[in-house]
Amino acid sequence: MRLVYHPFISGLFSQSSPIILAWLRTFCKPQKQKAVTLSVSSLTVSDASVERHTLSPCLSLKVDSTSLSIDCRIGNPEDTMAERNNYQRSKLDSSVDTVDVEVSSGSRSKTSDEQTLAHFGKRQRFRRNFNFLSVVGLTSTLMLSWEGALAGFQAVLFNGGPTGIITTFPIVFAGVFMQTLVMAEMSSMIPLSGGQYNWVAILSPPRFSNFLSYVTGWIITIAWQAAVAALSWLASNMIVSLASFNYPDYGVQHWHATLIFYAIIVLGILVNTYLGRIFPTLESFAFLIHCIGFFVILVVMVYLAPKTPSKEVFDNYINGGGFSTTAQSVFVGSIPVAFGFNGIDAAAHIAEEIENATRVIPKAMIASIVLYFLMGYTVCILVVFCSRVEDVLTDSFSFPIITIFGNITDSKSGTSALVSLIILVLICGVCGLLATASRMLWAFAREDGVPFSSYISRIEPRTQLPIFSIGVTSALSLLLALIGLGSEAAFNALSGLTVAGFYSAFIVSASTMLWRRCTTPTANIPWGPFRLGKAGVPVTLAALAYSVVGLVFSFWPPVAQVDAKSFNWSLVVYLGVLTGAMGWWGVRARKTYKGPKMEISSQQWLELFERGDWRES
Repeated sequence: MRLVYHPFISGLFSQSSPIILAWLRTFCKPQKQKAVTLSVSSLTVSDASVERHTLSPCLSLKVDSTSLSIDCRIGNPEDTMAERNNYQRSKLDSSVDTVDVEVSSGSRSKTSDEQTLAHFGKRQRFRRNFNFLSVVGLTSTLMLSWEGALAGFQAVLFNGGPTGIITTFPIVFAGVFMQTLVMAEMSSMIPLSGGQYNWVAILSPPRFSNFLSYVTGWIITIAWQAAVAALSWLASNMIVSLASFNYPDYGVQHWHATLIFYAIIVLGILVNTYLGRIFPTLESFAFLIHCIGFFVILVVMVYLAPKTPSKEVFDNYINGGGFSTTAQSVFVGSIPVAFGFNGIDAAAHIAEEIENATRVIPKAMIASIVLYFLMGYTVCILVVFCSRVEDVLTDSFSFPIITIFGNITDSKSGTSALVSLIILVLICGVCGLLATASRMLWAFAREDGVPFSSYISRIEPRTQLPIFSIGVTSALSLLLALIGLGSEAAFNALSGLTVAGFYSAFIVSASTMLWRRCTTPTANIPWGPFRLGKAGVPVTLAALAYSVVGLVFSFWPPVAQVDAKSFNWSLVVYLGVLTGAMGWWGVRARKTYKGPKMEISSQQWLELFERGDWRES
């Protein structure tokens, strides 16, 4: 393989570097914020029924040159979060007559994340090591924009063809972008690691709060567990395929990929535990590899690959599944694209490890989804222009990109280098998924949402890491890998399960947010720094419509004539998870699960309140 200098390459890097640096400075620049120290001098109440309650921290504070606007809360630390919020909504206006405060202003570069957690009754349990760049790095590497497009485009070509890829990718992006905006608003309001189930518990009607948040917690927890296994299986099978490419006499066996799967999980455990303190730095480094790899693939495919005529790209739908209409085939082919976008909520599930979480999480979500679209769509266009559809659909390898790179470079070593770059980022993605999935499991366990919660929710004091939940997540992945030994179709159902899990959890959480927005005066909703404003209702409705369609087609089989091998088993797995959740609810959880628990005492509330340093809403 011979690379030739071209002025365009030099110009590309020279022109893009200042833009990228400026973009990073914009998002990473510390935001100067006003800090106000409050001391409570008196609290007058007119309702005797409030006597047993104590003053909890302020949720929001607005200061200008002439006035102070403060939103206080009344609550009992023994109440569940749902009960306390319900009491606040019904009693606040009629009970509190005056709150006298002394105010002194100052300036700080970050918000008080500990006090924000205290409002929701939670103690700070983790070190806050993540900043904007490391969060974007984590999200980008586990979502795998261009890497996922290269690894899984065969399924999209089978149902949709080149034109199907080009048309469905931006449509899916538009739907997921609206989902992202809605989740960014909720995570800015409620920056807890439980994500969707916490949002449902706090925003939903009180009488439905426990049950809805419990079901949502199970769905999103299993979806993240399945995502770890699915990506690990993808990486291990790509390694086996690359070995087969380099050594044609090598006899591939399913158990070979399973052993490699185990090795990847063990590496993920090492990174998440022994290297846990520098994990955010490692994610930033992985993000750098992710970006460099994109430009390497871009240059190779643009300058070395033969090009397909435009007519074969823009007017070439394929109905490989034999469906009654091409449109139905395109919808089915869009699910692998939707699978690639899963994980945009990763920042929400490490919220308690992010500094200035209420502001960083929304920015990181939006930046990650935009980067995903730009990189992923660019690579999709390159692939359909630089490959022949017939060769891809009839390729003997599970990953046709290996053959495509082989034809482009005409070199086994060059092909191995390019594919190894993809595999490296896939393994980094597994490490990120393991971290996020374990935090989600830990958060749900601390509310007694799963069996053996008292063990899974433990934090190792020395490292301040959820060692037990990391271990359980890893063990589940190792067990799920065994499914692939007996039935590859059953294991592939895990991919469909992740789409169904993420989308159904979003539907429940977004619906509760829409209900709260429509039934509560805007001034009474404790907005976070990121807010959709008047666009909130139409954006949420559009995101819900997209999610319902995506949920339905995530259960669709890839072919019209279905047998045991081609059946989409994700529906069976999904219903099995719901059945298990309902069983545990009936046996124990309905008695022990009461929504988000209060972890701090009233005295700790008052100490945090008097400390001040409150974030502006």
